[in-house]
Amino acid sequence: QFQLAESGGGSVQAGGSLRLSCAVSGNFGSSYCMSWFRQAPGNEREGVAFLAWGDWPTETTNTDYADSVKGRFTISQDRAKNTLYLQMNNLRPEDSGIYFCAARGRIGYCYEDSRDSDFDYRGQGTQVIVSS
Repeated sequence: QFQLAESGGGSVQAGGSLRLSCAVSGNFGSSYCMSWFRQAPGNEREGVAFLAWGDWPTETTNTDYADSVKGRFTISQDRAKNTLYLQMNNLRPEDSGIYFCAARGRIGYCYEDSRDSDFDYRGQGTQVIVSS
């Protein structure tokens, strides 16, 4: 059983930056898909950023983003620390919400229109508030 724990949320003014972290207990092995979703009050949970990693035939990382965050958010990982990151720059009030990381031990379809239910593990979330 894997556990995911998000951190790094907070309150910032529009135009500011935050970096979210997702610490993963355990190792998903030779291929996986990890992601960030967010949910604002009254809205459905939406995919924000996705990272697919595999080690055969060579180590390969692919990322994908929701159109609303392209050019502003960057998803990355530190495999040695079993940690997923989301660097968020030029934040807007509409970026506010609770951010969740989710993961599964296979790549599958790892793109921005994936559903949260496609993932096997998820954290409790960290809140981001962007004021205008």
